[in-house]
Amino acid sequence: MPRPAWSVQRWLKIVMFENKTSEEENAPPTMASATPSFSAPAPEPSEPEIGAAQIHSPAPPDLLRTAADPLLTEDLALSLLKRADLHPEIMERLARNANALKSRKVRIALASHPHTPRHVSVPMARQFYTFELMKFTLSPSVPADVKVAAEDVLISRLNTVTIGERLTLARRGSGRVGAALLLDLESRDGKIKDDERKIDANVKVKDAATVARETRVMQTALDNSRLTEAQVISAVLRPAATAALVYAVARHLKWSCRREIRVALLRTEHLSLARALEFSQEIPAPLLQEALASSRLPDQIKGQLLHESQTNSALRSALRHS
Repeated sequence: MPRPAWSVQRWLKIVMFENKTSEEENAPPTMASATPSFSAPAPEPSEPEIGAAQIHSPAPPDLLRTAADPLLTEDLALSLLKRADLHPEIMERLARNANALKSRKVRIALASHPHTPRHVSVPMARQFYTFELMKFTLSPSVPADVKVAAEDVLISRLNTVTIGERLTLARRGSGRVGAALLLDLESRDGKIKDDERKIDANVKVKDAATVARETRVMQTALDNSRLTEAQVISAVLRPAATAALVYAVARHLKWSCRREIRVALLRTEHLSLARALEFSQEIPAPLLQEALASSRLPDQIKGQLLHESQTNSALRSALRHS
């Protein structure tokens, strides 16, 4: 059987393919061909992210792991601290989470939580700024003993804060802080001393301005809605109470009309004769005698008050029998 005839075009294609194959076999190896091929390493399994499921989990072990997780963000930590059923152990675990405690909001929320142990919340509160500490003492969730400790820290700072800050504390602070600011004039040496008057007129004017500012702090504290009657009485009866404080309380619209405060003012040494006579008229004679027995008022004023009380009692007795 005769061989089929090859076409010229097909013969050329076969020759070109054979030449190309021989050239590739004889060519030196290139970098791409010499370098062994490596497959990309498989990605390591990432740690599971914290989500709402872990924050709202009812299982204590899950909450303990979440509180200690270094990936805990500020928002998730705040969401966790909104739960009222957290165990103190969870709070201690969160207090050791350095990454979460970088946020001041988390620290304030942690210290304010009712289940945070005292040995965690009190040292943490000492690191707060002045106004953060003020808000902390007013938080209803903070236990009473922790509030007292925080108020002591705040009161100890009163000598270092500015007058503007003391005004804000006097207006918005707790009752204990307001009561401490009633005595702030004495503790800040706001009175003009005799030796300072002799220096020059400029110094005297400057000290008078200081007295005016300090009195404004005291007046603002008297208007504090959280200040109680017992705290005002305790302030005016203290040896550090100034004449300015007695004067301000005796003329205050809220406090001057209360009998117990009037009795306390009669025990001080700074009450004026006119106010003493006014207050003594509405106090029963036995109570007035008891108050004057321990009063620091001058003997002349006490004698006049007792005389006026006896005269008024005689007049009332005569009117009853007439």
